[in-house]
Amino acid sequence: MLADIKRICNLGTGTIGPGIALTFALAGYQVNMYGRTQASIEGGIKRIAEILQRFDDHGLVDTSEMPLIMERIRGVTTLEEAMAGADFVIESITEDLSSKQEIFGQIERLCSPETVFASSTSGLSPTAIAAKLKHKDRLVVAHFWNPPQLIPLVEVVPGEHTSRNSLVLTEELLKKIGKKPVVLNREALGFIGNRLQFAMLREALSIIDSGIASKEAVDTTMKYALGRRLSTTGPFESADLSGLDIIGSISSYLLEDLCTSHEVSPVLRKAIAEGKLGAKTGSGFYQWPTDSVFKINKIREDNLIEWLSKDKQGYLDWEE
Repeated sequence: MLADIKRICNLGTGTIGPGIALTFALAGYQVNMYGRTQASIEGGIKRIAEILQRFDDHGLVDTSEMPLIMERIRGVTTLEEAMAGADFVIESITEDLSSKQEIFGQIERLCSPETVFASSTSGLSPTAIAAKLKHKDRLVVAHFWNPPQLIPLVEVVPGEHTSRNSLVLTEELLKKIGKKPVVLNREALGFIGNRLQFAMLREALSIIDSGIASKEAVDTTMKYALGRRLSTTGPFESADLSGLDIIGSISSYLLEDLCTSHEVSPVLRKAIAEGKLGAKTGSGFYQWPTDSVFKINKIREDNLIEWLSKDKQGYLDWEE
């Protein structure tokens, strides 16, 4: 039962682990945050403190409560410590199937059969992750989007053996910590978000591959038109507002002209072959000097914090 969950085991201190740990701590939960080394724990705690300070800067937390929030997060370097008293597990270690199977297999021996395991994988099959567990019914995917402390959505994905109890408990817990969980009917590669994201990216790449427009024109179109509308109305709401007769008419001639390739885009393959992997290497589709990366990350974070403030005010709850 949801009321029985008091302590969270958070496996991972990398890209999203600290943000997930903080999200649970903000909701009042005690968190055992596991990292393989003391250095990774110290890095995770430092990142949490930085995020919390940003929240304070924007009035999203009470300054006087910050020490109490930090005290709820306990960094540990052994799985025995990580599982001590834990009632729910959330995992965000490296995106590698065998690594996830191994760590869940290890912690299964340290807890009761009722403990629910949630993986924040961005695309791996929950059925495959649970394949080596004795109690496969306990595992579910809870895909937090990055940055997890700012993005409300969490995709909840059942595997072939996931029990109804594991699914419902995970959904209820996510709601309690202020997230917007969406529960899939069944597992599928990429879940919902990445399927939509990569469908859009495939067409965006096709537009520049075929010479229709530049990458700058594509990005500008998304930022100053579609992106602004889609932050308020999703694809089906947007279609209804446009008129389904109009959508049907456009579909009749446009769909056959859209990209349906199953191959990786030539322009993407070329960039990868040249070692231009994006911001992390200094160049990709664009050049990324350090100051540019810092600037765009700050702008994105500021925008997400603004949306988070609106979420707390029920800004998008028109349906309710």
